[in-house]
Amino acid sequence: MTLIKSISGIRGTIGGGVGENLTPIDAVKFASAYGTWIKQQRNKDQYRVVVGRDARISGEMIQNLVMNTLVGLGIHVVDLGLSTTPTVEVAVPMEHADGGIILTASHNPKQWNALKLLNAEGEFLDGKEGAKILEIAEGTSMTFADVDSLGKITINDAYIDLHIDEVLDMDLVNVEAIKKAKFKVVVDGVNSTGGIAIPLLLERLGVHPVKLFCEPNGHFPHNPEPLKEHLTDLSEAVVKEHADFGVVVDPDVDRLAFMDEKGEMFGEEYTLVACADYVLSKTKGNTVSNMSSTRALRDVTEKHGGTYEASAVGEVNVVALMKKNNAVIGGEGNGGIIYPELHYGRDALVGVALFLSLLAEKKMNVSDLRASYPNYFMSKKKIQLTPGLDVDGILNTMKNNYSHENLTTIDGVKIDFDDSWVHLRKSNTEPIIRIYTEAPSQSEADTLADRIISEIKGIANI
Repeated sequence: MTLIKSISGIRGTIGGGVGENLTPIDAVKFASAYGTWIKQQRNKDQYRVVVGRDARISGEMIQNLVMNTLVGLGIHVVDLGLSTTPTVEVAVPMEHADGGIILTASHNPKQWNALKLLNAEGEFLDGKEGAKILEIAEGTSMTFADVDSLGKITINDAYIDLHIDEVLDMDLVNVEAIKKAKFKVVVDGVNSTGGIAIPLLLERLGVHPVKLFCEPNGHFPHNPEPLKEHLTDLSEAVVKEHADFGVVVDPDVDRLAFMDEKGEMFGEEYTLVACADYVLSKTKGNTVSNMSSTRALRDVTEKHGGTYEASAVGEVNVVALMKKNNAVIGGEGNGGIIYPELHYGRDALVGVALFLSLLAEKKMNVSDLRASYPNYFMSKKKIQLTPGLDVDGILNTMKNNYSHENLTTIDGVKIDFDDSWVHLRKSNTEPIIRIYTEAPSQSEADTLADRIISEIKGIANI
């Protein structure tokens, strides 16, 4: 399936048939539904929506379709052009807008694109709001504006700079110490908008950026998910340039990973651990990540006297629990940093600034910093199931089989053992069970995952 409709938006591959791929007609349909939902929220004379995109080849086409659809609904549009997901999130409240749309398929390959939808706070819609938009899209209740009531498009290309201003103004960003450290950093911008935003941020902090794949042309030079196996060029460049470390982001700049001075991965899971360590050393409080994230965040939080809690997978779930528990920092183990002082959204610019502040104050290299944290290893696997199989029944049997262990069932089944854990959850779009494990060594994590897979196959008779 290449057109996926969910409560968080719509994503799909470009081209093909209507309703099966992300065609112009599908883009217009869902932009219309979103605009209609915006107008249902409150009765106003004027509505405003912020729209930005990553550097995907299809981005300009999709953005023009989306913006002009909103214009047709009588909604004014603030066009940020090439931007980042966190920049659009920051811009929505700054513009006093009613919502925002980001055109990005995040870490998906170049043939994909998506409409990510924001509310008036610049945050992702919750499940109820997303479901309402899907309902509107399938109905016939959309009414467009007459010729005298059409919206207007205003171009504002200053928001990446404004976003950087906001990051530098954060209390915990130690600009003076960072400038004094004279860092040299290699940036892999995966030929998207991170290639614009991250070097600009580094330059403002007195850091010397070495640009690698920073031309925002949408031709991703490698798989855009920031994982070790995709980052050999970055590893080689860090060593060749004698850089202090490397930075890589995904195409819409809400995920962040680091590479140490030896060209070794810091660990995407440990981006949040390091940033939380720094924030908690300055601000006492609690943390939140999703259930599939490393236990190291819990360890670091408790070291600083705080309380850690895990949410269901998904940014909107992390944010909801952060608000409930007054968390001072949170995020997801895929390199997503959520720091409420600026906004409730994953933000690689915030993560870079906090990480640099930590390094500058500790006066240590990146490999030594990584060695100072608890060492855990993860295995991420999945089982392809035949359609019609009772996935909920399988998960329920696993829950019963491990009822003597520490269980969490808010999102699938998570089983916490003394020194390891396994998280089982079903995909919403295909007959797959995802199996994530974590243990003190890679072999233990892999062995645990293989054991659980074997048990599931026994239950399912596959």
